[in-house]
Amino acid sequence: MMTGYKKRIADQILEDKLEAMGAVLVEGPKYCGKTTLASQHAKSALYMADPDTKEQNLAMARTNIKRLLQGEAPRLIDEWQIAPQFWDAVRNEVDKRGDDGQFILTGSAVPPPTEDIFHTGTGRMAWLRLRTMSLWESGDSTGDVSLSELFKSPEKIDGESHVDIERLAYLTCRGGWPKATTKSSIKASLAQAIEYHEAVVRFDISRVDNVERDTELCRRIMRSYARNQGTQASVNTILADLRTHESGTLSENTIYSYIKALKKIFVIDDSLAWNPNLRSKTAIRTSDTRYFTDPSIATAALRLSPDDLINDLKTFGLLLETLCVRDLRVYADALDGTVYHYRDKNGLECDSVVHLRNGSYGLVEIKLGGSKLVDEGAATLKELACKIDTRRMRAPAFLMVLTGVGDYAYRRPKDGVLVVPIACLKD
Repeated sequence: MMTGYKKRIADQILEDKLEAMGAVLVEGPKYCGKTTLASQHAKSALYMADPDTKEQNLAMARTNIKRLLQGEAPRLIDEWQIAPQFWDAVRNEVDKRGDDGQFILTGSAVPPPTEDIFHTGTGRMAWLRLRTMSLWESGDSTGDVSLSELFKSPEKIDGESHVDIERLAYLTCRGGWPKATTKSSIKASLAQAIEYHEAVVRFDISRVDNVERDTELCRRIMRSYARNQGTQASVNTILADLRTHESGTLSENTIYSYIKALKKIFVIDDSLAWNPNLRSKTAIRTSDTRYFTDPSIATAALRLSPDDLINDLKTFGLLLETLCVRDLRVYADALDGTVYHYRDKNGLECDSVVHLRNGSYGLVEIKLGGSKLVDEGAATLKELACKIDTRRMRAPAFLMVLTGVGDYAYRRPKDGVLVVPIACLKD
């Protein structure tokens, strides 16, 4: 391990996938730590984006790619999508060697369809989505409450949080960027998300597929997306929002193309709709719920500081949801689970459903804090739980109100709903 490297939840996931498959593709947004993570597990490496060797590497990839695959396994191919032919070359080499744990590929963008990729990688490749750091990984959560343990023994809950509302506002704006968590200066740590946003709108949005896009339009779209965090806003809704806040003529197709590009570089990470078995016929909304990969992207897009969040608690609550969903996704990944969102035609909504592969699931409402909001969240959870047909699927393993602020984690005696501050949760 590299001196000073702080182990992350994804380290164990990567180890498990290398043991099971010939190659692992680590994907995620730029600056989230993909190369650093992969380097800890690789025994040799090729850095395709290194400006000193990029041109010769590209030439070798076209003429003698097998030479670039040579090296002690696991071999890291960093930013592999620069030369998409690596995909089939790695797959073929895995077949020839007949052994697992041969390659780690990292990428910060999904490559466009290309004639250089012929095979899906089924049976040879595993995928690992690396996200920005959770509060547990950045050292801002006590980790007293384990999500894994909640699925086993939800009644055994005990935990304490040391994060107040001022600190929570800062953590929302700072985000989980590894570099931001190491800065001693608040100003420097907050600058990481601001500069990330700037790089996206100036360069990354166009470089993902070599389509020239307008910087200012990208800013406007990202601001609108930030205003719609945690909602099922359609492209038409975002278009109407842009027309309200900005002048100019736009089309839905234009908005869609920008959103698609932002997804390819992992800036946007929408939540899929959960479709449970219910006791009565209720139309479930199937639209994705809008989220950025990290809450700091939204604060950077809206140009909000920690003080701005404290002075606008409604907006703070929406962006807190993005932070909590990020953390739940990191913890769920460790449990081989997925985080969904639920909303039906009657407006009943559940912010997050953590669903494991074995069929177990927990229902989660996200609230900034305070007894009134906790009561509202608990009522929503109980209402949804009562609608689930437990003859056709399991009852929820737990009902949890996940709060931004609060001193302790506890189980409410009157209804059994768990109340857990986000800063005492871990995987």
